[in-house]
Amino acid sequence: MSRRETYTVQIAGLTRHLPLFEVAPGVRIAIFNMLGDTNVVKASAAALADKLHGTTADVLVTAEAKSIPLIYEMSALMGLPYVVLRKAYKGYMGEALSAETVSITTGKPQTLYLDEKDRALIADKRVIIVDDVISTGSTLQGMESVVAGANGHLIQIAAVFTEGKADWSHVVALGNLPVFTN
Repeated sequence: MSRRETYTVQIAGLTRHLPLFEVAPGVRIAIFNMLGDTNVVKASAAALADKLHGTTADVLVTAEAKSIPLIYEMSALMGLPYVVLRKAYKGYMGEALSAETVSITTGKPQTLYLDEKDRALIADKRVIIVDDVISTGSTLQGMESVVAGANGHLIQIAAVFTEGKADWSHVVALGNLPVFTN
């Protein structure tokens, strides 16, 4: 097996070597997966919570799955409840709200669902959307659509990383990952 090329990043004072994967012909991205990396989760959550200090919010919202440990830790640090938008509908979710997205890592349409029981946590509340990486903005748009559909008031967006050269100045982030093209 050949050694995969990596891209080295600093995340809240920690160094990680992110593997590069081709996601489209001639386009590679550094894959950031914090699942199982407790040190990165805790450091990133603390750094984002610090950057959000003074932001008046009522609830944190993220999409399943890689951001779940991040939002859990941020919830504990910030004293706010959190909601996870699911990627598969289950019957117990009742009258769920939904929005379709296309993630750069899957390249396929996905649907985000807000469980009926969680709607009350968002309705008329000040919401911070949290994600691990914001790349094309498709998942972000889906989350924004669900929050708006639940009558939530989006007040901030936070991510460990933004990706690419888009204008992400409205996002509170710890860093930006480049997109590598041939």
